[in-house]
Amino acid sequence: MVGGGLWFRTNENAFVSTKRKLLEECDHWCGLSLQAGVFTQARAGVETNLPFFNRSGPTESIWYYDLSDAKVTKRRPSTLSRFDDCIELLPEREEGERSWAVSRVEIEGRNYDLETVNPNRVVEADAQMPEELISLIEVKGREIDVALAALKKLL
Repeated sequence: MVGGGLWFRTNENAFVSTKRKLLEECDHWCGLSLQAGVFTQARAGVETNLPFFNRSGPTESIWYYDLSDAKVTKRRPSTLSRFDDCIELLPEREEGERSWAVSRVEIEGRNYDLETVNPNRVVEADAQMPEELISLIEVKGREIDVALAALKKLL
C-alpha cells in the first residue's frame, strides 16, 4: 500500500532513483487506485494506491485501474463486488472506462511520475447558465421560507 506522495514525487533524487530501480528490476504490472475512506478504520482517510509487481523482469507498461471516485463511509463500505470489472479486465489488461496502460517510455519521460490519473474519466460539467442557477436558488429559497413558516407555526 502506497500513499500518493511517493508515486508522484519527481523533485527529489531519492524518490526518482527508487522508482527507476523498481521499474528496472521488477515488473510493476498493475496499479490500483482506491477511494479515500477505504481505510477509515485505520484512521487513514486519504486516497490509496496499491502497486502490484513481481521479479519477472523489467516493467514494460503499467496497467492502472481507478476506483477513486466511489464514496466510502462506515455505513457504505467498499465491497468485493466493487472489484468485479477490475477482475474481469485484469487477465488481458484491457482498457476501459476505469482502466488504461502507460508505457515505461512515457513514465521515464515524466521523470518516473507514477501517479494514477484516469484519462478515460468523463467529467460532467454543469451546463446551467448563471441566470438558471440564480432562478433555481430563488425557487429553493422560497420553498425554505414556506417550510420555516410552517415550523414556526408548530412552535
